[in-house]
Amino acid sequence: MENQQRTRKRPRLAWDVAPSESEAHRLRIDANEVMGSATRLVSPPRRDDDREGHYVFSLGENLSPRYKILSKMGEGTFGRVLECWDRHTQELVAVKVIRSIRKYRDAAMFEIEMLEHLAKNGGGSGCVQMRNWFDYRNHICIVFEKLGPSLFDFLRRNKYYPFPVDLVREFGRQILESLAYMHDLTLIHTDLKPENILLVSSESVKLPSHKRYSQDETRYRCLPKSSAIKLIDFGSTIFENKVNGSIVSTRHYRAPEVILGLGWSYPCDLWSVGCILVELCLGKALFQTHENLEHLAMMERVLGPLPERMIRKASRGAEKYFRRGARLNWPEGAVSRESIRAVGKLDPLRQIIFQQVQYSKPLVDLLQGLLRFDPRERFTARQALEHPFFWIPT
Repeated sequence: MENQQRTRKRPRLAWDVAPSESEAHRLRIDANEVMGSATRLVSPPRRDDDREGHYVFSLGENLSPRYKILSKMGEGTFGRVLECWDRHTQELVAVKVIRSIRKYRDAAMFEIEMLEHLAKNGGGSGCVQMRNWFDYRNHICIVFEKLGPSLFDFLRRNKYYPFPVDLVREFGRQILESLAYMHDLTLIHTDLKPENILLVSSESVKLPSHKRYSQDETRYRCLPKSSAIKLIDFGSTIFENKVNGSIVSTRHYRAPEVILGLGWSYPCDLWSVGCILVELCLGKALFQTHENLEHLAMMERVLGPLPERMIRKASRGAEKYFRRGARLNWPEGAVSRESIRAVGKLDPLRQIIFQQVQYSKPLVDLLQGLLRFDPRERFTARQALEHPFFWIPT
């Protein structure tokens, strides 16, 4: 099934295969999230680096005496991920090679701190395991167990054909178990999305689609052979007592309290989980937008009106999205007719899910608990795990 989606950008993830130029419009990213601070090099570019501070490598060369480079697995803003052979353990690993730029090195050291904290407290079976880290020619290198593709990458390769609800149930259970473990450690992930959820195995099975595309063609879809997944990318993870007022989460998975400047905590992760589960059921993101007012209008279209108490407490920067009387300034404030049409195409959540998933009442009820506007009323990870969706088979 090939979904028609609005033009967007999306960041490349550590384990994702880099998309072709023809797919670049699908990459999701906020303009505000890529401008940031100046990318000052820690030291002048080395002969081993390109102009942007990426490590220049050749297949078959050594990344330190221990690791032999076999292939490039992916590339992102932070650097590159290389498939390597670990001569000590005699196994394949994924090595995240950070650009030789101070802000990315600093972020990498913070991620290492988070990964070490997770490992020290039991590891968390649902979180990616760091095997080692080292500094090589001015590049922080983080060694991970080698995993399969991200859920987004699997969807992309599969023409955005949605996952069956039973598989979504297994994915959701594991995501929530990992979140419950992190929240017990007072850690907030802040950047949950399909790109940051990896299948443990790359193996898949091919099944014929029910839809005929022509007399001579049957479109096939793939399903993962195993439902086991792990969370990755803890570079934005933060301790609850160190939360600040910054913007968190990738746009499509960003909670309303973040947009309204009301402060955020553990519930922002649960909002992201709700958005992810809908996307896995539909094959496309629920809120496909780049702009705050449009995003809020989409939320109201799908979930009903924002609570007045949240609107009244909105930050000065968010007040412009509302008229007097606590009503969203929509469609008057829309930036384009295309934006108005995009919001108008959305249906209420119940209708969206019922159109796609049979026997979906428990799923809708779970999603309504995860996507409650007021973070105080939103399900916690452990409350969500107790929901009938996870223990009553459909």
